[in-house]
Amino acid sequence: MMSVVSTVESVPRGTGTSAPSLYQRIRTQLCRELLVSLALGQVLSLLICAISLTSKYLADDFHANTPLFQSFLNYILLFLVYTTTLAVRQGEGNLLAILKQRWWKYMILGLIDIEANYMVLKAYQHTTLSSVQLLDCFVIPVVLLLSWFFLLVRYKAVHFAGTGLCLLGVGCMVGADMLLGRQQGLGEQKLFGDLLVLGGATLYGISNVCEEFIVKNTSRVEFLGMMGLFGSFFSGIQLAIMEHKELLKVPWDWQIGLLYVGFSAFMFGLYSFMPVVIKRTSATSVNLSLLTADLYSFFCGLFLFHYKFSGLYLLSFFIIILGLVLYSTSSTYVAQDPRVYKQFRNTGGQPACEQPPLSAAVLEPSVTYTSLGPEVGDELPVRVA
Repeated sequence: MMSVVSTVESVPRGTGTSAPSLYQRIRTQLCRELLVSLALGQVLSLLICAISLTSKYLADDFHANTPLFQSFLNYILLFLVYTTTLAVRQGEGNLLAILKQRWWKYMILGLIDIEANYMVLKAYQHTTLSSVQLLDCFVIPVVLLLSWFFLLVRYKAVHFAGTGLCLLGVGCMVGADMLLGRQQGLGEQKLFGDLLVLGGATLYGISNVCEEFIVKNTSRVEFLGMMGLFGSFFSGIQLAIMEHKELLKVPWDWQIGLLYVGFSAFMFGLYSFMPVVIKRTSATSVNLSLLTADLYSFFCGLFLFHYKFSGLYLLSFFIIILGLVLYSTSSTYVAQDPRVYKQFRNTGGQPACEQPPLSAAVLEPSVTYTSLGPEVGDELPVRVA
């Protein structure tokens, strides 16, 4: 029996009908599924907002500059919950079985995740808040490119338009910061701080794309368990080398302890919930949703830190949300699933038949693994994407 991989497209029910307008597509896509996805993305943004606020209180009010220790607490929680879950599992999902197969991959991914967190948090000491907000958006083109080349995700013009709107919203937010003079964190080594943000954004992009591949092909618990194992190990070593003196300077009391507990809980919630959202949407969509986190921090700062208000913040929020809606009006697709391609390549070198011509009226491309010349007892075709 001969097997091929073919790219097929769903054909509209009616023939000869004109393509729907952009307004009609947006109206059609504004359904419960889209609203749930947008809401889940904003939950992640709110968690990041809470993480930023607790970090600000620790750094400004108690002079506790301990980004490595804060990350270490999160990795310890991941280890206690998810790594122990893998340890008691049976079969191929067991901790030892995973380590035997791909321990070095998770070790590299753990190091990437640790340094991404450290570089971005460290950048606040050397550059301005506006620079961090603007340069941190570099994670979006990184995720787009890595998803295109390694996950084989294909985008349409509407996705790039939605991404552009989201970045425009960030530009409005940075402009409002500059007009109101919110230049906290300006240091003498601004270029060094900017480079730290770019490096951290690049590592975040790599980590997010790897996370999407893992949670969609293995499991969320495996990813978080491995992050807990290698993250706690390597961040503990880095903490002992680079930050032990800072820990001795912290004026420990119940308020500081409560802030550390709150930070760890919010970070643990972010790490635990993000794979759920990424599996439902994508790494690109999640990073676009996270652009509103700085806006939530500003809105909280209006009451907590008496920030000055500007209408540009509201404008930037609505522009980002509009960009997210526009991005979600059309689904991406995978050009060819690597696992299916491997099956096709190993079919004994049999030549592939020519694919049937596609209809002129096309909609969403997808990849289908089909069987040609079915025989009695053959399995039904398996749809991959």
